[in-house]
Amino acid sequence: MAPPGAGPSSACGPGSRGLAALFHGGRLAAARAEHPSAPEPWLDVSTGINPDGWRGVRAPTTALTVLPDPAETAALEAAAALAFGCEPDQVAAVPGAEAGLRLLPGLLDVARVAIAGPTYGSHADAWRQARVTTTEIERSTLFQQPTDALVVVNPNNPDGAMTPGVELVAAAGRRWLVIDESFVDTEPTMSAIPHLNERTVVLRSFGKFYCLPGLRLGFVVGSPELARRVRARTGDWPVSGDAIAMGCAAYADTAWALKTRASLVWDMERLDGLLTATSFTIVGGTPLFRLARYGDAKGRAWRLGEQGVLVRTFPHDPTLIRFGLPGRKNWRRLQAALEASR
Repeated sequence: MAPPGAGPSSACGPGSRGLAALFHGGRLAAARAEHPSAPEPWLDVSTGINPDGWRGVRAPTTALTVLPDPAETAALEAAAALAFGCEPDQVAAVPGAEAGLRLLPGLLDVARVAIAGPTYGSHADAWRQARVTTTEIERSTLFQQPTDALVVVNPNNPDGAMTPGVELVAAAGRRWLVIDESFVDTEPTMSAIPHLNERTVVLRSFGKFYCLPGLRLGFVVGSPELARRVRARTGDWPVSGDAIAMGCAAYADTAWALKTRASLVWDMERLDGLLTATSFTIVGGTPLFRLARYGDAKGRAWRLGEQGVLVRTFPHDPTLIRFGLPGRKNWRRLQAALEASR
């Protein structure tokens, strides 16, 4: 068993959890292998996913024994468009925002891209895999860069930095602007979608706010021509019958969304209280996750792993650690783990 902070095999480092662990949380199987004595079931707070999400009906069995009809996918895109504040022909459904961001380098004709960082690592990886010259720069200087395309996560992951979408669109000028709004459902008025122009692309995630990440549903939102090109790449069946049924129903449930936004703020404040009481300093986040500072974040993450609690640390700063919400049944367990890991 590795000691706290033990280099490549530490709980939230790049060891057996692989390169993907540098980009996002999760990977419970690897965490179990590194902490074989940890109590089960694990409490995974390494991601920013709403733990108490929307619970609607799945697609009927009959819908799962046939291929989805393109008209049903179009209905899903129309439901999303209504929720986002744009036209249906501007929305293309994809199997998760991750799939959407990895499509973009092949759709946008650019030679150089600047990414506001530190941020979600898959963006830089996607552009570099496409052999596009990629630079990660501070968010404050993003719009000063001489580049063909700009990428900004808004709200940012992991620090929660957020700029009104209308300001981002105006500052980009004639360059391509990619805005990842995977966490904007908690602050919908900050979205850039109502202010789109021909060279703005927005990525939206369904799973984080609605707590259905395994459904694999997201959207690329942009000009009708860009949406058409996304659909041409993904084909007639970009998402599953379950994604269509649950996406349509969830986006129509506006009362649930309003109630959930309020409850997430309350949960965020409760989590802040637990973290500050157990020696963390809150430095950022959103209602779905909190970014905290601790002198030896990797060591603390390891000790939490021994308690069966999975968190997220970051290679660019060994003092940062991120916590998602534990869910209504797990507050006491998280508190006990935080106290035991000091």
